[in-house]
Amino acid sequence: MFTLGWTAGWISLASLVRLVTRGQRWPLRMASRCWAPGLLGGAGARLEIEGADAIDWSRPLVLVANHQSVIDACALFRAVPVPLRFVLKQEMARMPFVGWYARQMGMLFIERGSARSSPRRLGEAVDLVRGGAILCAFPEGTRSRDGSVGPFKGGLFQVAIAAGVPVVPVALQGSGAVLPAAGFRVRPGTIRVRFGAPIATDGLAAGDRNALARRAREVVVSLMH
Repeated sequence: MFTLGWTAGWISLASLVRLVTRGQRWPLRMASRCWAPGLLGGAGARLEIEGADAIDWSRPLVLVANHQSVIDACALFRAVPVPLRFVLKQEMARMPFVGWYARQMGMLFIERGSARSSPRRLGEAVDLVRGGAILCAFPEGTRSRDGSVGPFKGGLFQVAIAAGVPVVPVALQGSGAVLPAAGFRVRPGTIRVRFGAPIATDGLAAGDRNALARRAREVVVSLMH
């Protein structure tokens, strides 16, 4: 109930700010500075961030992270010091408040397994990144229930290659213990967000996306250990 009330309240306020300012920057910063800290604090989660100081946040980037919990988005909103946009599953667009906010903020919705067959969606993502956005996704496609890191799908890596921007691997640890993939029973704990060194995409072609995905996954796994 706290999660639902807190989320509905801040999204309503962010939508109002969006109408007044006619921009997305401040509503996105509200997610980082207000909404995410409130949910993390309500869950009793302590956030530890490593490697963020070594990233040049003034340039567009594609962030790829492992996925353990729905609270991962809160941790990333809080850890990234600039406005952040996510690639979300299409079914999220139908969720009250969350779907409305995501659409207003220009976030992207994709159907599972359809990235390869949706040139229009990929084109929208490329345009967003080329326009200066920092885009984040969970390329496993689903949450891990045992903490292991599944294979990374190549769609978002094709976006990074087409846009000519670096890929930043991000390792999340502890979020699955705070809020497991199955159920909503919260357990206080520490969530660690570790940023790896950016992986350049210069000289890569669309056919290199799966190799790039494997490389990014290897970095995420190494950051977790």
